[in-house]
Formats: sequence, C-alpha cells, structure tokens
Amino acid sequence: MEDASLVDVVEALGEGTVTASGLTRAYLARIKAYDQGGPRLNSVREVNPDAVKIAARLDGVKPSARQPLAGVPILVKDNIATGDRQHTTAGSLALASARARDDAPVVKRLRDAGAVILGKANLTEFANILAIDMPSGYSSLGGQVRNPYVPKLVDKRGIPVVLPGGSSGGSAVAVAAGLCAAAVGTETSGSLLSPATQNGLVTVKPTVGLISRAGILPISHSQDTAGPLTRTVRDAAILLNVMAARDPMDPATRPMKRPKDYTSHLDKDGLKGARIGVPSDPDDPLNDVYFGKLTPRAKAVMKKALAVLADCGAILVRASIPTAGWIGGPGTTMTVLNRNPLSRTQGNLATPPIVFIYELKRDLNLYLRHWAVGTRIKTMADIIAFNQRNAKKALRFCQDLFLAAEATRGDLSELEYRSARAMDLQSAKVLGLDAYMARHKLDAVVFPGVAGCAIAAKAGYPSVQVPAGFTNGVNDRKTPDFPIGVTFTGGAWSEATLLRLAYAYEQASMMRRPPPGLPAL
Repeated sequence: MEDASLVDVVEALGEGTVTASGLTRAYLARIKAYDQGGPRLNSVREVNPDAVKIAARLDGVKPSARQPLAGVPILVKDNIATGDRQHTTAGSLALASARARDDAPVVKRLRDAGAVILGKANLTEFANILAIDMPSGYSSLGGQVRNPYVPKLVDKRGIPVVLPGGSSGGSAVAVAAGLCAAAVGTETSGSLLSPATQNGLVTVKPTVGLISRAGILPISHSQDTAGPLTRTVRDAAILLNVMAARDPMDPATRPMKRPKDYTSHLDKDGLKGARIGVPSDPDDPLNDVYFGKLTPRAKAVMKKALAVLADCGAILVRASIPTAGWIGGPGTTMTVLNRNPLSRTQGNLATPPIVFIYELKRDLNLYLRHWAVGTRIKTMADIIAFNQRNAKKALRFCQDLFLAAEATRGDLSELEYRSARAMDLQSAKVLGLDAYMARHKLDAVVFPGVAGCAIAAKAGYPSVQVPAGFTNGVNDRKTPDFPIGVTFTGGAWSEATLLRLAYAYEQASMMRRPPPGLPAL
C-alpha cells in the first residue's frame, strides 16, 4: 500500500481485496506513524474526523463509470473549502477556527466520484503570499513540512535544507510518503510544479478555467488553479477527469475545452514525431538556457531526459523564447511594496509579480465574505491585525506581502495593476509561448523542474511534470539524493497532448522511486 498507485487502489477496491474503511484506516495509521511520529513529516494539517465513517458507507461499493473513485482516500490542500467538520485555514493561526459554508465545487466533484476526503494537507501559509522569505512548506498553524527524501537535515534556523517545495508541499509529501492514494493542490506560479519536482511526483497544472476556482482561498484569479498530485501520469489523468468541469460560479470555466477521457490520450509511443522546444541562448543555440543553470548532477539528469525524448522519436528544437530570460525569473517589485519598510529579500527569494499583490486583497476579501464561517476574521485587514497582536506565534517570517496588498485600493482600478496584467499577457502569450510554439511548430516546450513555470502561469497555460531522476546538494551543501522532474508546457487547453507526451516519457524512463525510510507498517 505504501507505494500503490491510484490505479492499484481502484483495482484493489474493485476486486474486493481491500475495503474502503480498511484502506482509510491503513492510511491513517501511516499518517500517525510517519507524519505525526517517526520522521514527523508534518504534511497533514488536519485529519477528517468523519473519514472512517464516510469510508464505511462505501464498503462494498465498487468503483464504476459513475463513481470512479469510490472508496479512494484523497487529501486536499488546506486552502480548498470543505463544508464539513474540517477547517479551511490556509495554514494561518488567524483562521484556526475557520470552516467553510460549503464544499468547493472541486471537492463536490471528488465526493460525487466516491472519494473519501481523508483530511487537509499542510501548505506554505496563504499559498506563500504572506511573507517574502517564508520557506516552502511552513505555516504558523501547521508548522514546517519536511521533504520525505531528506527529512532530518536542517539549517541553523531549523529550516529544512532540502525543502518540500511549495506551496502545495503537504499534498505532495503525503503522496510521496504513501499517506494517501492521491492529493489535490493548487498553483498560482509553481506551487504544483515545485513540490512535484521535489518529491518525485506527477502533476498537472491545468489551463486556468479547466477546474473551478470557486471556494479556494485565492492569491490571484488571473493565475490560480487546482491540480492533481499523483505517482503516475495515468493517475493524474484519472483525477483530472473528475476535477475538470464547467461551474456557474467560475466564469473562467465557461469556454472550457476538454476531452471526455484524458486517459484515452495516453500512448507509450506518443513522442514519435512530436516537436519539443528546448529554450536556448539566442547567441548560442546549443546552450540550453534553463538546463545550463543546473548543478552538474541535475544537468546530467536533464541531459539524459532529453536523450530519452530523442530516443522515443521526438524532434528537439533548440531555440530561444524571446521573454524566457526575464519572465521565468524573480518577480517585479511594485510601488506599494517599495513603500513598505518591512519589505526585504533573503537569499534568492524575491518579491512576487505585481499582479499577485493587487489581486490578493480583492480576491481574499471576497472569499472571507462569502465562504468563511466560524471565525470573526472577515477581511485581510483583520488577518493583519490578528497577526500583529499575536506576532510571536503568527509572524515568524513577517507579513510584508500582506501589508503591501492591504495598501492597494482593493478594486483593481490602479493603472499600475492594469498595465502589469496587460504586460503579463503580452509577454507570456503573444510574445512568449504562442509565438514560440507557432514559429517552430511545437507540440510542447520542455523545462527542468519548476524552471520557466512563470511563463505558463502568467499566460494561464498548462504544464505536466514527470519524475526525471535524482540530484543532491543545495547551496554547495552535500545532501542525500532527492528527486527532480521534467516539465512539459503547452498552449491553452493542451492537457491531452501534454499528458500523451509525459506518459510516453514516463514509460520510457520510469524514474520515480519512493522515499527511503518509510516502509510498510
């Protein structure tokens, strides 16, 4: 069970090898042994108190076309609303008592498909939009998530040397450690891809609008989306079938285009004849821009990944993306953040894009007004005030980004915001991926790990990531091996194509390995 894929779990339930309640108890036992004890991974912020009872009602119900996930335990990130006895907190002490008035539409679809919501996964607080130098996987309410491949190595501040990735670190760690059959995370820019690469998982960061954003604690409506975290590409396609749907509460889902079944596009020969873009230096086409910045060990992994693509019949096209050099890098400093005396950077962390800061206040206040119950916190200003009153516990890493967002008008009327959003779309879509892919007739663009994530994120375009191998070493410090993935990115609504390419690569490479030290109980 500790390394069973979603397909394995569904088959076992269908054959009666295991019951839904037995499976749920087994995952809860692993959570107790490895998440709350042992290496103390801290990936599950709260267990659903009704999980076993819900699962027992599904004992004997076999997965079917109507309920493909009947009895399957799933964890969801703790910024996704569940209208039950679980809390929805975004990892914030200020929202410790907060529940949701209803399930988010994506949770409703999981329940309708028969999934057992096992609990809420820990995350980087507020999906990593509270403070500039907050490490991935840390929240004031849930504490620090640990990477299951290197759980014990920490620096002098107690921060893991090998981070779990963020902000969906808890969701990813739980899947990698065998604490659930699969999990759901969210991304604004890299928050699915980052934990997937750090934990050796598959993820789909969908086109914005493929999955409803309603009921999800937001950062930016321009870029937010939920997505699956799984052990295999087929698992991700199965979960995407369930999660993708039109929703009247989310206007972005209305123009959605999707196949009836993503698994029908999976083809082990799917790379034959595919044209894959490899971003390169315009002055040196043989210098792969993102691959060239890796450590020697990671560079070797990616060189092998490119060789696998070529061996599988893909045509690698090395050419520069006009905006790749800056749009995939650190965020752009904004006027209100510059005015904030608490604003600072640390290491290689930088301020987020302007659009995030402006959209955050408006979008978060709307969520708190319409979804949150059981709490007196109704605005971002309330959260800031609570944190200031409880600074010793709540503000280990400050709240400079919230202060910057609160300084905006909150109605998106500022010229700086409108200009920044227009520039994002122009650079990421018109001058970026759209132009690059059309010019070179590409099926996808390939990146190492999370590199280049901002290009697709700003455009609202999809990416699919697959494990590619293992690396070691962080900031010249030697570490045990931990995973690194390869990401396939494409144009809007190209999930089926990306899954086909990723599946063919996965089947040819088979590079995922479970973390050591987490055996069967």
